[in-house]
Amino acid sequence: MDLKEFRQNAHQVVDWLADYLENIDQYAVMPATQPHEVYQQLPTEAPQQAEDFATIFKDFEQLIVPNMTHWQNPSFFAYFPANSSSPSLLAEMLTAGLAAQCMSWQTSPAATELEEMMMKWLGQICGIPADWHGVIQDTASTGTLAAILTAREHATQGEINHKGLYAQPRMRVYCSSETHSSIEKAVKIAGLGKENVVKIAVDENFAMLPTELEKAIAQDRQAGYLPLCVVATIGTTSSTAIDPLRAIGEICQAQKIWLHVDAAYAGTVTLLPEKRHLIDGIELADSYLFNPHKWMFTNFDCTAYFVKDKKALLATFEILPEYLKTALDKQVNNYRDWGIQLGRRFRALKLWFVMRSFGVEGLQAKIRLHLALAQDFAKKLENHADFELLAPVSLNLVCFRYHPVTIQDEATLEKLNSQLMHQLNATGKVFLTHTKLSGKYTLRVVIGQTNVTAEHLTALWELLLQEMKSLG
Repeated sequence: MDLKEFRQNAHQVVDWLADYLENIDQYAVMPATQPHEVYQQLPTEAPQQAEDFATIFKDFEQLIVPNMTHWQNPSFFAYFPANSSSPSLLAEMLTAGLAAQCMSWQTSPAATELEEMMMKWLGQICGIPADWHGVIQDTASTGTLAAILTAREHATQGEINHKGLYAQPRMRVYCSSETHSSIEKAVKIAGLGKENVVKIAVDENFAMLPTELEKAIAQDRQAGYLPLCVVATIGTTSSTAIDPLRAIGEICQAQKIWLHVDAAYAGTVTLLPEKRHLIDGIELADSYLFNPHKWMFTNFDCTAYFVKDKKALLATFEILPEYLKTALDKQVNNYRDWGIQLGRRFRALKLWFVMRSFGVEGLQAKIRLHLALAQDFAKKLENHADFELLAPVSLNLVCFRYHPVTIQDEATLEKLNSQLMHQLNATGKVFLTHTKLSGKYTLRVVIGQTNVTAEHLTALWELLLQEMKSLG
């Protein structure tokens, strides 16, 4: 493909994308694709000769698009969103065109310095202490692993990086029973062993109980273990529960334990001054992350990771072979040393485009709309005799179940709600997922897609009532 062909094909792709986004409501949110259906339609060997773009794009339209789950459909209410927006999409196109590897200042000066400033902007508008340092990681899972590795090296004065885990005491990582599975994965990768993840009990709102945390730490010290790190969650995956950060932070300060704060989804809400109290006590933490790619209308992947002590982070990850040394290393940030990956994408560009295109007020207006829509939807459920809210609606996630007054058996209720969810999703009009809260099968509606409106929630409510009736 020469540049003339590229220009022509690129125009076609952009026009297709604009049409796709304009008409995305017409696509089934989740396709009715069966396992292996796409695979069996693909050639079993790569083509020996070049194929023209028209043929490739036709296959994309006919084979790929109909079998995709359409995350940008406003009726996507599942999981947590992986949001996009037009400014972010344009930035991603430019990022791909520049095709830069942004591992160090020398390899991409503008990318490095833009990232430094974007993290400063994010910190300012989200209430992060001004003396903290920020870097963009790919995902919250990677950021959490970086935090636990830094805590490990900080607690052992770098001994494990030099000598390994031999002769070290058993190290413990504490989190609530509602914490994301990425914590356990990070602990396994860090070589600590999943048996050393200590799950702390939660209260009736599914938030960590500081008194139980304190007890667990005391018991472990008595047993000769090393309390390494506590992970507090601002917005758990199942219910967006908010752990009491200040109380947990005070325990960590007194016990000299690293405190990492996982606000992967909910961190965006601190753009709102009236929600800043959710991270009250952040100054007591050591590291913090949230995902602009979830609720800040920025294409996946983009995790904002902040750390109080930059030296501890660099001491954990910095490695300087001769071929990476430059004369400017002491004057600049080389972000390859701020995390796990050596190679880095130019993620700061899409943050720059998004924050400038929306403005802080525009971002805030979207988030406030989503919060209001969640409250409205929750009220509909509360006012209906056959629905039950199963968690407080603290943000924009509504956790509920179908619960006819005549049915009390939990197994029957689980079967009914599972069937209801599958019927809803099978229509292609909406996509919901479930969790379990206190052992109860729970339907989740996340109202955070970039372009969701009140009309989409009205349609969901009407569809919910319709499918509920069909259960009998």
